Amino acid sequence: MARATTSQKKKRGGRPGGRPGAQRARRVTPGDWIGGARLRTLPLGVAPVALGTGVARANGSWDLPLALLCLAIAVFLQIGVNYANDYSDGIRGTDAHRVGPARLTGSGSVRPRIVLRVALVFFGLAALAGVVVVVTTGYWWMLAVGAAAVVAAWYYTGGKRPYGYNALGEVFVFVFFGLVATVGTAFVQVHRFPADAWVAGIAAGLFACAVLMVNNIRDIPQDAAAGKRTLAVVVGDTVARALYALFLLLPFLLLVYFGFLYFNAPYVYFVLITAVPAAVIGVTGKTPRELILALQLSSLTALLFGLGLGAALFF
Repeated sequence: MARATTSQKKKRGGRPGGRPGAQRARRVTPGDWIGGARLRTLPLGVAPVALGTGVARANGSWDLPLALLCLAIAVFLQIGVNYANDYSDGIRGTDAHRVGPARLTGSGSVRPRIVLRVALVFFGLAALAGVVVVVTTGYWWMLAVGAAAVVAAWYYTGGKRPYGYNALGEVFVFVFFGLVATVGTAFVQVHRFPADAWVAGIAAGLFACAVLMVNNIRDIPQDAAAGKRTLAVVVGDTVARALYALFLLLPFLLLVYFGFLYFNAPYVYFVLITAVPAAVIGVTGKTPRELILALQLSSLTALLFGLGLGAALFF
């Protein structure tokens, strides 16, 4: 029995993160897959759609089925990105020494091909919802926008030269989970590009940058060792923490714009009750547990801000 155990260990130690075996893959639980979806990041898909729909309503028109389709696109794309990131980082060995929750591929719990297929399924679901939006509205040029979103999602950590490994991850989330998601949601409902949508999109994009930044601050030593040059790695711990706080709090400065135009908008400042503790923990936290808490509070802040301001614009 001892020899068999030693042999198994040797087989699994052939590459960073372990070699996923069939026996281990059979033991994966639904909880593992839910963890792989990284539910704490899903508010980054919900918030811009809530903001865009609120802007549409404030500008005289809104469409519930289209809003729900936009929500499906954003959430499916977010989950697809998360699984694709799990796959790409796992096969590169980037997750071999991570300090956060274990990943499906890097831990050897699931075969890489299976994780890749799941990522592609969610990208496909996002694309399908996008096609329905295009057919419904007749804006065929939006197919190019959707294709760009999926391609950008894949090459965040996929491909030979992933831009997420070259300090451009924040650019991706700002553009696609901020501007594109918010302005696109408003556009398909009101058929124009209201100024409110762009300001709201900037706020949503900043929150997405904050969540990504605090996540990467936690992994600076591991990412640097693995050759993953995130923005946090490039600028260093101190500057990264300052940028995180800036990303997280700047949306509340933008809220002044909405306060002058909409009576209920100032009530959204109540969300500072989660934003301020998140910023303090993110700037001063020393342990991975503290930085994970900052990430969770940042996601909650993005969700409350998006739902709160969306409701203020809607009603």
